[in-house]
Amino acid sequence: MGRSEILSVGYEGRSQQDLLDVLRSHGATVVVDIRLNPISRKPGLSKTRLAEALTAAGIEYRHLKALGNPRDNRSPFHEGRVAEGCEEFRKLLAAPEAEAALQQVVDESRNTTLAVLCFEKSHEHCHRQVVVDETNNRERRDITYA
Repeated sequence: MGRSEILSVGYEGRSQQDLLDVLRSHGATVVVDIRLNPISRKPGLSKTRLAEALTAAGIEYRHLKALGNPRDNRSPFHEGRVAEGCEEFRKLLAAPEAEAALQQVVDESRNTTLAVLCFEKSHEHCHRQVVVDETNNRERRDITYA
């Protein structure tokens, strides 16, 4: 059995190269992008360019839109009401598409280092903490925050 680890990573303040360096340094083999809309003003960090760069680096890319945080639930995270935002996001995970996407993260994180990617630098101020926690609740993983 291989190593089973989840890396929680935000690209805020990072270039594409910086992000690739972080992913490589932690041995990530799969990136699960949980942005609702995987677009970015930062060069190379929108879905297509990012997927191309990851593939070239030997890292698989998955975009799981069903795990994206809706626009109307972003303000709690930005305004310091993180528990409220997390609670609301957990409710959204009950939807069949979100449940299936979360199970995909659980399944793909077996025997590999899987990175859960979103914009926010701080894991504590991003909905990805819920995705990581829920994955870890289903099957224990080592978790790294980068």
